[in-house]
Amino acid sequence: MKEHRALTPRQEALAERALFGAILTLRSVEECRAFFRDLCTPAELQALADRWAVVALLQQGVPYREIHKQTGVSVTTIGRVARYLLNGNGGYTLAAERMKGSSDSRSPDTGRARP
Repeated sequence: MKEHRALTPRQEALAERALFGAILTLRSVEECRAFFRDLCTPAELQALADRWAVVALLQQGVPYREIHKQTGVSVTTIGRVARYLLNGNGGYTLAAERMKGSSDSRSPDTGRARP
């Protein structure tokens, strides 16, 4: 992780909280896409999308080598995602459960409720 020598741990925590607060203001997939395309490099965005795809495949019980074949993600990264899926902060599982629960009532393109 990059060190910010000029920032105290408290300042770093406040900056992280501000980022997450900004994300929470976004109201649609399009808004999120615009924000993350501004925030991240194309490579960073691809890495995030790859990891999220790995989560779904791991939850389906797909073996690491098959996930690697399907996605091109390294087995090391797949293992890291699996470790956090099982012993992380619960974010992957929470988001996946909410995505599964909302897939019946939300449009995949907009994230908005279907009429």
